[in-house]
Amino acid sequence: MFKKILIANRGEIAVRIIRTCKTLGIKTIAVYSEADSNALHVKMADEAFLIGNPRISESYLNISKILEVAVSSKAEAIHPGYGLLSENAEFARQCEEAAIVFIGPPSHIIEQMGSKIKSRKTMEAAGIPIISGITYPLKDVENAISAASQIGYPIMLKASAGGGGIGIQIARSEDELRKIFSGNQRRAESFFGDGSMFVEQYIENPRHIEIQVIADNTGKTLHLWERECSIQRRHQKVVEEAPSTFLDEETRVLMGETAVKAAKSIGYTNIGTIEFLIDEEKNFYFLEMNTRLQVEHPVTEEITGIDLVAEQIKIAAGYQLTYNQDEVKRDGHAIEVRIYAEDPKTFFPSPGTITKLELPEGSNIRHELAVKEQYVVTPFYDPMIAKLIVKGSSRAEAITTLQEALLKYKVEGIKTNIPMLQAISTHPEYKKGNTSTHFISKYL
Repeated sequence: MFKKILIANRGEIAVRIIRTCKTLGIKTIAVYSEADSNALHVKMADEAFLIGNPRISESYLNISKILEVAVSSKAEAIHPGYGLLSENAEFARQCEEAAIVFIGPPSHIIEQMGSKIKSRKTMEAAGIPIISGITYPLKDVENAISAASQIGYPIMLKASAGGGGIGIQIARSEDELRKIFSGNQRRAESFFGDGSMFVEQYIENPRHIEIQVIADNTGKTLHLWERECSIQRRHQKVVEEAPSTFLDEETRVLMGETAVKAAKSIGYTNIGTIEFLIDEEKNFYFLEMNTRLQVEHPVTEEITGIDLVAEQIKIAAGYQLTYNQDEVKRDGHAIEVRIYAEDPKTFFPSPGTITKLELPEGSNIRHELAVKEQYVVTPFYDPMIAKLIVKGSSRAEAITTLQEALLKYKVEGIKTNIPMLQAISTHPEYKKGNTSTHFISKYL
C-alpha cells in the first residue's frame, strides 16, 4: 500500500479523499492556491504546499508545479479527485513519466474516452448502442447543417471535448443551428482548448442514468449498479439517486452488463462511469464515459457499502478485487443533492462569507463539505460548497429524510440553491419518480 499520496484537488472532494487515506493509514499532501490558504483540506492534510495564485490556470491546473511538489515531498501516488486535472491525459502521462502512480486509468484510455467523437467510435465498434449522430468533427456551420439534415431535427450540438454542460445546445431547425453554432464553438475553444463540435439526434424527454464500473489490473471488471441523475439545470446535475425508480430489473441488469462490456472493450482499470440516455421505451444509448470518480459517488457507496475512494487507491496500488458481481448487493435507497453558492432563481454564483452554518444530523444523513462558519466562498472556483446525502429503507423514506434535512440546513451570508432543492423534494412529480432531464424547466 502507498505510504504517501498527493491530492491534486480542493474543497469537499479533497477532504473526502483525506478521510479515506487516514482510515488506510496513508499520509496525505495537500496543494492549495492563495485563495485557499485557510481551507479545510489544507488543515487536515499531513503536509500542504502553496502552488500559486487564485487563478485555476496558475494553481490547480499547473501540472509542472503539482508534479514538482509531488517529487520533492516523495509522494508515491496522486489522486486527482474529480474536475480540474482528473481527466487530463497529459497530466496522467506526466505522472507516469515521473514514476508517480496516477490513481485512475492509464493516460491513453483517458485520452481515448475524453473525446466524445473518439469515444462514440470506440463504443460503436464494441457493439454498444449509441445515439444516431456523426463520428467526425464539424468544420463549420454548413458542415453541421449538412450532418443535421442527414440525422433529422431536433439535434443536439455538442463540444467533443466538453463537460459540465458547456458547449451543449438543442437545435430544432436549421435557423436555430445557425444561431447557436459559432457561440458554442467559441465556448468550447475557450474552456477546453478544443473547438471540435459534433451533432447527434436529440432524444425527447430522456432520463440520464449512469452505471458505476470498477476494474482491477487483472481485467476483472464489475458494475456497482446505477445512479439516476436526470434532474439537471443547464445540463449540470442537481439531484442524484440510487437505485433508479424508472428501471425494471431486466433493463437494470442489461445496462450493467453493457457497461461492463464497454469498460472491458478498452481495457479499463480503476473506477469509471458509463453514462447513458434512456428514452421513454427504456431504450438506452451510450452518452459518454467519465474516467474518474463522480461527484455523486456517495449514493453508490450508501447502497452497496463499498468505499469507492478506498477501492481506487487499492487498485492503483496493485490490489485485486476481492468480491464478484453476484456479491455486489443493493441495500435501501440513497439520494444526494448538491448545494451551490448561487442565487436559486438566476443560478448566478453568490460568493461571500458564510456567517452561519447549521447542518442537520441523523443516522441516515451524510455530509460532504469543506466549509464552515466565517468561511469565504470566493468567485474563483466552482460554486458547489457541499453535498447532502440521505438514505432510507425505501425511496419514500429517503425523500422524507431529505425534506426534513433541507428544512434544518441553514446557510447565511450567501445565497444557496436550498430553496430550489426543497421545491424539488416536495414536488408531487418528484415523489412519483417522474424525473426526466426537463424536470426543472418543466415544473420549477
